[in-house]
Amino acid sequence: MTANAARRSDAISIARVICILGVVYVHAWTGLNGHDLEVARGTPQENLRWLLMEIFGRSAVPLLGVISGWLVGGSSRTQNWFAHVLRKARTILLPMVLWNGLGILLVSGAAWLLDLSAPVPVSFDWLFQELFIVSRNPDINVQMPFLRDLFLCMCAAPLLVRSPAWLLVSVAGAAALAQLMGWGPPVLMRPAILFFFVIGMMARRIGLAERVAALGLPIAALPFLLLMAVQLHFSLQATRGAAIEIGVLDLAVRVAAAACFWRLSWALAGSPVRGMLLRIEPFAFLLFCSHLILIWLGGPVLGALFGKLGSPLYPAYLLIQPLLVLVAVLLLGSMLSRAWPGMAKVLSGGRLQRT
Repeated sequence: MTANAARRSDAISIARVICILGVVYVHAWTGLNGHDLEVARGTPQENLRWLLMEIFGRSAVPLLGVISGWLVGGSSRTQNWFAHVLRKARTILLPMVLWNGLGILLVSGAAWLLDLSAPVPVSFDWLFQELFIVSRNPDINVQMPFLRDLFLCMCAAPLLVRSPAWLLVSVAGAAALAQLMGWGPPVLMRPAILFFFVIGMMARRIGLAERVAALGLPIAALPFLLLMAVQLHFSLQATRGAAIEIGVLDLAVRVAAAACFWRLSWALAGSPVRGMLLRIEPFAFLLFCSHLILIWLGGPVLGALFGKLGSPLYPAYLLIQPLLVLVAVLLLGSMLSRAWPGMAKVLSGGRLQRT
């Protein structure tokens, strides 16, 4: 492997870590329900939460889709469709279902036994929806539609990697339109995932990863920062009646964010923190799958100390939540890989062996 290829591999691993850590901000514990959060809109603490969600959370997630498309676009394993899908079912679909089951068991169990304010099963239909993500917004593991749609993208990957450029552009355009129009369910819950997945395949064909990596970090970040400023303006103004325009802006922000976070990952791959981030990377999938359960269970405990959103100490709690969840996941993953390595491998999508 050349030095450039080795750094690219490191940057991919690092991107997974920083993106998934950012996702924690999207689901950070606030102690407020939906109505109270709406009332808090525009307050300094809620604005801080919004910025963290957009910059480090929702704006980082698209890069995960791009990376998945980029990697599968260069894989020879897609030549055997059945083996490819079976492998992805084992590393994406099975962990998703198992973690959804654990979410129901632990979170709903805590709601029954400890009076935790959390969803509880109301019917077999609810259980089915939570386990297999057949609705756009599950009640417990709200991050799992990404894995569900990613698995479907992987099922189509053997066809997509053999498609000409014009067809990939057409698929990406159709996915973007579906995202803007709210189409997709019950097939794709979030068509934007397919959009970024295909963008990753196209990026590999034209060497876009190398081109973005060659940019200066300020230049790569500038479009993202400018578009974020515009999006913040619309958010604070609570603009209505322009859903398509705001959707286009949101998609543009995500594209710019993917480029920015890729360039940041490339820079970190050549920095002193490279080794630490690479040691965390095997736990990244576990972090993605388990962080909502940890927040449901642990958020109120620490929230009793720091307070809800609006309390004086809440900003400090908000800022450190990804690190707190990461520490818990590192301990959980390490103990599980020692005590039950087979289950650790399954729940981590094959990333964790005996550590």
